[in-house]
Amino acid sequence: MLHPRARTMLALSLPALVIGVVSSLILIAVMKVANALQQILWERLPASLGVAHDSSLWIVGILTLTGIMVGLVIRFSPGHAGPDPATEPLISAPVNPGALPGLLMALILGLAGGVSLGPEHPIMAVNIALAVALGARLFPRIGALDWTILASAGTIGALFGTPVAAALIFSQTLNGTNDIPLWDRLFAPMMAAAAGSLTTSLFFHPHFSLPIAHYAQMQLVDIFSGAIVAAIAIATGMVAVWCLPRLHRLIHRLKNPVLMLGVGGFILGILGVIGGPLTLFKGLDEMQQLAFSQTLGTSDFFMLAVIKLAALVVAAASGFRGGRIFPAVFVGVALGLMLHAHVEAVPAAITVSCAILGLVLVVTRDGWLSLFMAAVVVPNATLLPLLCIVMLPAWLLLAGKPMMIAHRHDE
Repeated sequence: MLHPRARTMLALSLPALVIGVVSSLILIAVMKVANALQQILWERLPASLGVAHDSSLWIVGILTLTGIMVGLVIRFSPGHAGPDPATEPLISAPVNPGALPGLLMALILGLAGGVSLGPEHPIMAVNIALAVALGARLFPRIGALDWTILASAGTIGALFGTPVAAALIFSQTLNGTNDIPLWDRLFAPMMAAAAGSLTTSLFFHPHFSLPIAHYAQMQLVDIFSGAIVAAIAIATGMVAVWCLPRLHRLIHRLKNPVLMLGVGGFILGILGVIGGPLTLFKGLDEMQQLAFSQTLGTSDFFMLAVIKLAALVVAAASGFRGGRIFPAVFVGVALGLMLHAHVEAVPAAITVSCAILGLVLVVTRDGWLSLFMAAVVVPNATLLPLLCIVMLPAWLLLAGKPMMIAHRHDE
């Protein structure tokens, strides 16, 4: 009853479902362990010692200790806990499965210790490595690239709690033909992404949207305002693009991972003291506090954006295992709120969404993912046409510009 094309798609359905569920469960397990350790380090332990968790001494001490511990893991674990995320794209070649325990440990320590990186890159690397290694044994006829795509899609669905992001990303990388349409190729990745997002939703709901005033109707002037905001965000992000490889090269002159990450952790501690607890951690929960705050003003938002961007660059350059998307979204939110506070005539929905679009575009150089993040943080259907239009000059500005990536150095 089914066409051979349909049977081919169904053949991958079960592996896709399993990969999506497992990708989500790995993410959930890592986040649960990291959150439990975070509560110990930042709540129970300082309370038992009679020290304020937001005191300068505690912030510098914990982040420095976190850097040393992550450095020890990278130094002595097999495979050095995987490749340095600063030198890799979000979706890259499978790593040796032997490096995964160290990679997971380094990620958990960084998340719990307050490092300004998200979980996306290490989780992606772990899920791809497991899918390729196990898939090659169970289904040797299926190539490593197919397992990589399924694991990537499942992880993206799990990270963002929806398969939409995976559909957008892979629609620009998977090509259709007259014999095999695009949606034939997207069928299994969408299955994995849906399974990953649904599994995540059973345990917790990723909360990206902010309480931004509703944007009712698009005006011509708003397009120009949004384009200016995106250009400011891109200019801000390009400073980080310029700094990352240079700081990466400077810190890696120390050679020893314990020294590199210890120094990086100490610098992050100093930045945390200057910026306060809001500039710590991956930034997802902290950006909610930004939006709900009634006391922060223009200068406060500006300082938070600058400190968080600096922390992102330092954390990535030092070799911490983590991703750059979530911290970039925090920077975009802070920058957008700052621009709205500075020019209140421009709606916050425009400044925040366009700033996120510009920052994520700089970090990922992925137009679909940038549009998705801007739309999911400021969920307003009226904004979608404006964001699509603003994307055009933003993409022109970044055409041919260097990526936010560092060169590999011998450690």
